Amino acid sequence: MTAALIAFFFIQAIDSTPPRAAPRTIAIDARLAADAGLKIGDRVVVANEPGGNGDTVVVAAITRGRADPSEVARSEYRIRMHLDQLQSLVGYGDRVDRFAVGTRSERGTDSALRAINGVAFGFRAHRSRDIAVETSRTFLVVSRFHRAIGVITIVASAIFLLCIMLLKVDERRRDIAALRLLGISNRSIIRGVMIEAALVSVLGSAMGVALGWLASLIINWHYRGVYRTPLAFAVVTPGIVELAVTLSLGLGLGAGLLAGRRLVGQPPLDLLTGRHESRRDARAVA
Repeated sequence: MTAALIAFFFIQAIDSTPPRAAPRTIAIDARLAADAGLKIGDRVVVANEPGGNGDTVVVAAITRGRADPSEVARSEYRIRMHLDQLQSLVGYGDRVDRFAVGTRSERGTDSALRAINGVAFGFRAHRSRDIAVETSRTFLVVSRFHRAIGVITIVASAIFLLCIMLLKVDERRRDIAALRLLGISNRSIIRGVMIEAALVSVLGSAMGVALGWLASLIINWHYRGVYRTPLAFAVVTPGIVELAVTLSLGLGLGAGLLAGRRLVGQPPLDLLTGRHESRRDARAVA
């Protein structure tokens, strides 16, 4: 009987020992893991004040940041934890800053917006698409500004191309004069000059696209390392290439046309003997 009571006492003592709860888990971003030297399985203390009492948690996952332009310049760390744990940590109680509601269709979204905004007090419901457009408005302005700079650069290159074509065609005035005296039509000469200008434009566009693609790789490599984000800071899209090649080719053809018409507008004998230069010098002196 005594032995049975002793055994019952020890069994009761073991059963009365409260079970030890396993620590909660959190997920941290890669920036925090790299700066703090943390890895999966490490234990950290989460508190609402530095050095204060908090809960010991285990790092269960390391996440990568999204390619969000609005978060590039921020130096904040992100931690994902359980909702009740976050609620007790920030001390908000039942309050929330914002939350998202998923819908299955466009009609469901419209009806949900009307229903929520019809009965809501103190907050408003918005589409996630509208919020994204609103927060990205600044980057849209920057994108248009960069496009304007690109167009101005292409126009300046076209003017430079026109000057080169005028010089090159003027150097071959004797050859062109001989062709005209042989019976080659002015249209054929202008067409030849325009083809040469088009080839120069296409070659310059190809070199520019290659240089831009290489520059975008260097820019993305540098700033992705600085901000530690997968965001693409410079992109050479097919639309940009198409716009650049179209403008370059069109302006190059225009430069070739102007250079050719300027040359065929003079008598071939003047081009051959160089009288047009003497007339131009005389006008400059006068």
